Amino acid sequence: MAQIENIVTSGTFSLDGETHDVDNNVYLVGDAQNVIVIDPAHDVEKVREAIGGRNVSAILLTHGHDDHISEVIKLREMVDAPVLIHKEDQMLWDATHPNEQPDGNINDGDTFTIGNVELTAIHTPGHSPGCVVFHAPELEGGVLFSGDTLFNGGPGATGRSYSNFDVIIESIQNKLFTLPEHTRVLTGHGDSTVIGDEKPHLDEWIERGH
Repeated sequence: MAQIENIVTSGTFSLDGETHDVDNNVYLVGDAQNVIVIDPAHDVEKVREAIGGRNVSAILLTHGHDDHISEVIKLREMVDAPVLIHKEDQMLWDATHPNEQPDGNINDGDTFTIGNVELTAIHTPGHSPGCVVFHAPELEGGVLFSGDTLFNGGPGATGRSYSNFDVIIESIQNKLFTLPEHTRVLTGHGDSTVIGDEKPHLDEWIERGH
């Protein structure tokens, strides 16, 4: 039976000439033999230790901001697994890894099977053009790995290059709030939440503008 492991790592996020300290949620999804890694941020040794002797079938990136992707080349070399990102975040990838390339692209509707569960990629632009989330309805009663698209308390930040508030609201309203309300939302930073807890606050977010 596939399970979720959450590893919290600490580091920095830099964009538009600013650098901030951040804690990131890294997720491992898998069983005793095989695992998928989602957003292996900051501390690659800590992530590698959590993987242990298991085979890594893929390293999936929710988007291309440097706090989420800075360590992926190191991890790829350690575990010999393909790194996948949405093509619309290639410019963010290139800013962090100008001499390396991802192994493939994640497209809306792509599925990734690990153990007995399937993760479906949903393209949710707004925080960045190539943001994706991963929905696993059979995993632990229904889970969404939301990256930086949806948080406990609102949408991901949009006050920086390549981001757009109206677009992220459209993504959340039309693609995430149509999911079952019991769906647990595992975020890229901070505490988890539930679709049904966030949905009633959409108008508040629109009114405040962030």
